[in-house]
Amino acid sequence: MYEYIEERVMEVANYIIENGATVRQAATRFGISKSTVHKDMAERLRHIDPAAAAAVREVLQHNKDERHIRGGMATYRKYKGI
Repeated sequence: MYEYIEERVMEVANYIIENGATVRQAATRFGISKSTVHKDMAERLRHIDPAAAAAVREVLQHNKDERHIRGGMATYRKYKGI
């Protein structure tokens, strides 16, 4: 794997872990696609740093478990005009 890819993977992983960020937030922050973030976190990270991969998986699972709440709140704010 190219060194710049490994660096990107670790930067994105650290950002997700430190901020509890979603895939979408990480993609926006680093200017890459959601697909790239997902591939980096799901496939590449486990070969580079298995411990970080476990931590990222935990954060992303937490985000996935709460996504229905965030979606509901977004709809609420949209129709309330907030």
